[in-house]
Formats: sequence, C-alpha cells, structure tokens
Amino acid sequence: MNNADQKRYDAIIVGGGLAGLTSAVFLSQAGKKILLIEKNAEFGGLVNSFERDGFVFDAGARAILGVVLAMLKDLKLDIEVVSSKVSLGVEDKIIGIEGPNSVGEYRDLLVSLYPDSVEDIDKFIEVMIRIMKLIDIIYGIDNPLFKDIKKDKAYFLKELLPWLPKFMFAMSRIERLSTPCEEDLKELIKDPSLIDIISQHFFKGTPTFFALSYFTLYSSYVYPKGGTGKLAEALVEKIQAFNGDILPNTVIKKIHADQQVIVDENNNEYHYEDLVWAADLKTFYTIVSLDNLAPKIREKFETTKALMAKGRPSESVFSLYLEVDLPVSYFKKSFNGHLFYTPSRKGLGNINKSELKGMLEKWGETDKEEVLSWLDRFLENNTYEIAIPAMRDSDLAPEGKTGLIVSLLMEAELFYKVEESGWYEEFRREIENKIISVLSESLCPELKDKVEKQFSFTPLSVENRVGSTGGAIVGWSFEAPIPVVYKMQQVNKSVLTPIPNIYQVGQWAYNPAGTPTCIITGKLAADRIIKKHK
Repeated sequence: MNNADQKRYDAIIVGGGLAGLTSAVFLSQAGKKILLIEKNAEFGGLVNSFERDGFVFDAGARAILGVVLAMLKDLKLDIEVVSSKVSLGVEDKIIGIEGPNSVGEYRDLLVSLYPDSVEDIDKFIEVMIRIMKLIDIIYGIDNPLFKDIKKDKAYFLKELLPWLPKFMFAMSRIERLSTPCEEDLKELIKDPSLIDIISQHFFKGTPTFFALSYFTLYSSYVYPKGGTGKLAEALVEKIQAFNGDILPNTVIKKIHADQQVIVDENNNEYHYEDLVWAADLKTFYTIVSLDNLAPKIREKFETTKALMAKGRPSESVFSLYLEVDLPVSYFKKSFNGHLFYTPSRKGLGNINKSELKGMLEKWGETDKEEVLSWLDRFLENNTYEIAIPAMRDSDLAPEGKTGLIVSLLMEAELFYKVEESGWYEEFRREIENKIISVLSESLCPELKDKVEKQFSFTPLSVENRVGSTGGAIVGWSFEAPIPVVYKMQQVNKSVLTPIPNIYQVGQWAYNPAGTPTCIITGKLAADRIIKKHK
C-alpha cells in the first residue's frame, strides 16, 4: 500500500477534545477507518488533567455531569467515578448542595444576607423550583442516543414513549425562559446586589432556564478517580482498541472541500469520505477552500461564514493553581470539594459590565493604576469556583498537602490589551496575589502563609493551548447573535455545515455548550455518518 492509500480514511476527526473523542470512538466502534487529529500532545481539550510536584490538577472541567455515565456504560469504559459534592457560599455562610432538598437551605442563606428581600427571594425560589422540575423531566430517562431502540423494546415501550409527551411539554415551557437570566431576575428582585449574588458566576446573558437549572445539575456531578483527564485517556485507549488512528501534535492549515482533502502544517495530505470538525469553528470557516463545489453550497457557505464572523466568543476563564501546605481536612471541615464562593454580598454591580466596557474602549487613555484599582474591586466582589481534587480522590495530592484550583470568568480582550501594553506577566501576578489575599481574608485565614507554589492559566493560555477563539470555554457569547443552533429541539441539526460531508461538533456547534453538548453533538455526527453509509 502506498503512502497516499495509507492516508485515505472513511472519516477524519479534527480536534481531540471531548466532542472529537466521542465522534472518533463511535465511528471506530462501527468499523470505520478513522483518523483523529489533535494539535496538542495530549487529548481531552478542556477535559484534561496534569501532574506537578506530586499534585494532580484539572486543566479545564472541574467535574463531569452524570450524562457522561450513559456513554461510559455504552462503551464499557472502565472508569471509576465518585460523587462530586458541591457547596455554595457567600461570606461566612456556606451550604452543601444535596439535590432538591437543599433549595430550602439556599433560600434561608439568601434571606440571612438580604432580610429586606424575603418576598422577592420567595418569588425567585418558586421560579427556580419550577425550572428544576422541567429539567428533571428532560433528564428523566437514560439518553436515547446511547440506546439501541430497535433491540431494546422494553426501554422503547416503558420509558421512551411515556417520556416523549412530557419532554415536549417541558421544552415548550423552557422556550419561554430563554431570555437572559439578569433580565428575568430584575422582574422578580429589586435589590441589585441580590441579583448579582444569584447570577454573576454565569456567563453574561445566560438564558434563565440554563442558569437556574444548575441547582439540579450540581447534584449529578461526578469526578473520575485520578482526575478528569482519565476520561480522555480511556476514550483514546478505546479508539485504538477499535483500530482507529490518532495523530497528536498536528495542526490542520487547509481544507480542500471539493477534493475531500485536508492539509497539515507540514503539507501532508489526508483524504476523507466524511470530515468531523471538532475544533474552533471560526478557524474552520477561514481555512476551507470551496473551489469546484456547487454554487448553492458555496453561496450557503459564504452566508454562514459571515454569520460566524459576527458571532462573539463567550467569556474565558482565569484559573489559579495553588500547592498548599495544609491537609485536605482543613478545607473539608468548611466545604465540599467543589465550591462556588462569593466573598462579599455586595456583588459586582457594573464593575464587570459598563466599567469594564468603558475601560477597554478608552484603553489608550487608561493608566496602569486605574486598571489595578478596577481589578481590586473586581476580585473582591466576584464569585469563585474552587475545586480540590484531593477531596474527591486522596491520591491526587501529597500527604498533608492540598492542591486548589481557583477560577473566575474574565474577558479575553482585557488580557489582549494588557499584553499589547507590555505588562501581561505583572498583571497575571497581580491577579494571583489578590485572589490569595481575598480568600485568606474571607474563606481560609491560613491560606496566605501556607501557599508553597502558585501558577495560573489566563484566557490567552486557554486560547494558545486549546486553539479556542478568545479562550472561550463554552463557545459563543449570549450577548451577540448566536450563529449556531440554540434550541434543544433542533440539536440534531447543529452538527450540519453547508458542505454535505463535513460536520461540526463540540462547544461551538450548539449553545448553551458544556460537556453534555460535546458528547451529544459528537455522537450525533457519528450516527449520521454511520447511517449514511449503511
């Protein structure tokens, strides 16, 4: 067999994150000759772990939603998972989330902080419970995607058929809750600080149903023993067991859609029958060459490309990693291994909205001291996601020590501006030290003196490593027109591109995004290809 024959595949998948891995594993399981290409040495994208000084840290997702379990079961993947309990805290008040029964505790927490807003809080809790019930319906059965409905008659008759009318009812109600969470909360709550405390750890413009469903989803979080990266490792092993080819450290620079050929940075060519694009969608629409394709396809492609160009990436994330000379028990007495924590009930107000926008617009006139003053207030009033891997798996930190991951949402544009101004590293260090100071003064008094090492990933780190425009971790911003499918009833169409044998999957293919979206779109694309060639 010559080299050209060796590089011909039934399907090529570009992007080795969770979506690409999902497509690759199901295509290879079906007997397709596939090639999975990834720009980095490691696979997993934002579902990845790394080891440093005896600590294991998660590079992206801090836990995984239970929807993953259906895929693990279907593929017979041998991954041990443990429950990932979530806590929620404001100032010195912290509660553990144990499912729907914790709603009352959450209500009491809010009332203790905002005693003048009891009536508003009760109205909000009422809406939240209603959304939780709808989400319970949507996730009420095992996902049909991972079931052989033709063979599993009991599932079809006893679960799927009775569930479908309930699902359609729930979806019709959810459609009415697609407005931005902040707008709906303003209809229920007068105190702007209370609105912030409820909503500020979500992406700007997050739809109400998505934001307020999280209280339900928190209780379904699981954590793979050994770190979230164990999921990616298991999928890679399964792809290889199904005789799929994998190619790390390879960047695709051109797609010749009419010839069904992709070209890497070293000018190697790979021929495909079907292509699954599981990487940055803006990059895809930049590197495709249409040449001799039909005029209707080219016209539709150019229209879609223009929509993609107008779409904006969502906020990115700043993650601080701490190696701390304190035992896990020090933290465990106060909260669970996955904590959403706000050090001040004041809330961000306009700090992360009009103030940030104004500062970025007049950047040339803004001096460093003004930026640092803004940064102090931004970090003092923000909400942090704090993960402690060793609290879920004691093997992930040296004995007597703890590894912490502290994250918060931040705009990539701010980091672009700072880098252009020549003080990126100083800015990064300022954020690191300020976060440590804020948490020491509010949550963990001993933290400041017990940090042995610290390092961080910025939005630019995410962009460079994952190749995601703007370092976005969930695809498109809700604040700009979304150029992809964003209605759950249409998710099956989200994988289609204007080119019939090219599919798009992952965080850019459907909004709102996340690990379930990556898995679902990855599986949908694989199913379409398998069905097409049967």
